[in-house]
Amino acid sequence: MRVVADVRTLDAGQWDSLAGLAGPGPFVRHAFLAALQATGCVGEDSGWLPRFVVLEDVSGALVAAAPLYLKGHSYGEYVFDWAWADAYRRHGLAYYPKGLVAVPFTPVPGARLLARDDAARDALVRALCDECDALGLSSLHVLFPRDVDAAALARAGLMQRHGVQFHWRNPGWCDFDDYLAALSQPKRKKIRAERRKVAEAGVEVRMLTGDEIGEADWAFFSRCYRTTYAQHHSTPYLNRGFFTELARTMPEALLMARATRAGRPVASALLMRDAQAIYGRYWGAVEHVPCLHFEASYYAPIEWAIANGIERFEGGAQGEHKMARGFLPVRTCSFHRLAHPAFADAVERFLERETDGVDAYLDELDERSPMRMRADESEADDASREGVAPA
Repeated sequence: MRVVADVRTLDAGQWDSLAGLAGPGPFVRHAFLAALQATGCVGEDSGWLPRFVVLEDVSGALVAAAPLYLKGHSYGEYVFDWAWADAYRRHGLAYYPKGLVAVPFTPVPGARLLARDDAARDALVRALCDECDALGLSSLHVLFPRDVDAAALARAGLMQRHGVQFHWRNPGWCDFDDYLAALSQPKRKKIRAERRKVAEAGVEVRMLTGDEIGEADWAFFSRCYRTTYAQHHSTPYLNRGFFTELARTMPEALLMARATRAGRPVASALLMRDAQAIYGRYWGAVEHVPCLHFEASYYAPIEWAIANGIERFEGGAQGEHKMARGFLPVRTCSFHRLAHPAFADAVERFLERETDGVDAYLDELDERSPMRMRADESEADDASREGVAPA
């Protein structure tokens, strides 16, 4: 085991070979993580200090690796532990820095423990725990792991926490109208009305892939990106250099929605993609056009996904409003290890109660499914209870 401060010093081919064993997904690729470091989006000044933990065999080849960061805060994670940090502070204990295995600023479930096999994966979890103990960190957190990683973390005794996201699935629709036909009537009507408003405003949205995204598109997107953060009185996590680096090193993973009116750009949304999925990322506009956010961030990408045989559209963290656009609730998870025994016990009891709440929330969301079959079944059940025939 060794700890590496800069992922760029690791062999990209070996790293991506491990990442490839996890299946498609652009966010743990060497180029993505390297771009974050090369452009200063992560580093000591950002509160994301890289300490990549790697396991190598006797020949020096990578057999396992994890993107570990020492965090000086809890921003950019999308699994919220501010209350835990506050409890430590009120008891005179230091919560930060903490250990975090995650893709920075990216609430996308996927590979977190890159490993050749289960034995290497288990060894990697032990190495991560040992490193956090050696540094005297308060805790270790692994966010949005895939199932095989979750199993290894559970075997090591880390506490599991659940959350909810909303993902769109494509069972093989022919076109956007075919997709709409699967939704309940009120949802179909709402989506058609929202798309009509954008069209009547004279706005056209075009999806651009990879090398189709020109320098002017990136300049305008960067303006939109900064504007969105400014409107929320916040500071952007990423910079223009990061997006430029992605365009240079992994253009095939990029997808941009460009909205224009009378030939003039008015809004932009950036997504990422692989062979199976697209991932909603960042949106911004310089003019207010009713419903344009939904068109550029959801409807145009869904239409593109159907046309290109994409199976899944992950819309990012939170967002119950996504259900009205055909996104369905999905359970997510994270894993946590707290060094202080009393705090670990308190958090474990909290997580038990929180899990019950997440279960109830998912049941409630399932009853409000936007899909036509589920909605029709619900109407039939209601009518049966009332002793009348459903409409």
